[in-house]
Amino acid sequence: MKIGIDSYCYHRLFGEVYAGQNPPAQQLTFEDFLTKTQTLSIDGVSLESCFIPQFDAAYLQGIKRHLDQNGLDRVYAWGHPDGLEGGKNEQAFEEMIEHIAYASQIGAPVMRVVGSSLMFRFEPHEPQLEKLTRMFSEATKVAEQYGVKLAVENHIDYNSDEILQLIKGVNSPYFGVNFDSGNFLRVLDDPIQAMEKLAPYVLATHIKDLKPVKGVPVNAWYFFSCVPTGEGLIPNEKLAEILHRHDYQGFLAVEVDFLHPDYTDQEEEVVKQSIQALRNLTQNL
Repeated sequence: MKIGIDSYCYHRLFGEVYAGQNPPAQQLTFEDFLTKTQTLSIDGVSLESCFIPQFDAAYLQGIKRHLDQNGLDRVYAWGHPDGLEGGKNEQAFEEMIEHIAYASQIGAPVMRVVGSSLMFRFEPHEPQLEKLTRMFSEATKVAEQYGVKLAVENHIDYNSDEILQLIKGVNSPYFGVNFDSGNFLRVLDDPIQAMEKLAPYVLATHIKDLKPVKGVPVNAWYFFSCVPTGEGLIPNEKLAEILHRHDYQGFLAVEVDFLHPDYTDQEEEVVKQSIQALRNLTQNL
């Protein structure tokens, strides 16, 4: 099975520093990141649009050329941090539609999209899901014209039953899920049970491993913080087995958001260790 990373692993180095994190000694440019991908022994990359500095055709063609030359599969990731805000943000919807063309220009067959976030998690979900079903149904028609599939991420917002409801509501082969293993745990949904439900619809992944942080309130989203794959609570080997059984054609993308205090400022090491761990656990699939 193919292994990759999401560029969000380096969000702190890109300049997005969470409260409680240390600013980096030196920031990473998007061009630096593209160069870094050549050293990581990966098969694919998910590119967060929030870190892409410009979207003119020449620049996007340059990204495509770099990825093609290095033989990298790719996902274009739109929606950080709050996406469509549970269906309330029409301006974000128009932006999402615009980015479908950008995904096509870099040669991405899949575009990760975000319907909501933890900011709207405790508002009523049914009205959100109704609005999002309409929005994603319309967006999927546009995406199909470009040959791009949309993959909605569970973004510390909805559980697997709600994501499945959304997918079935849109009811299109051009709409599926960007399965984030850690974010299901963060809404107290079993990632294995979630994968059993959603595997036929998985178009992209975020593979996290998490463990609790002592002294952090249980209701804080980063109570479960990122550790290297294999050192946390998530049985990612089982997740990979289920995906393999369902003939998943994408890559397993390592993602790191809030590092566990045991690994403060160690994004580089955590990413490399996680890539190798995924290689090891998938080698017999």
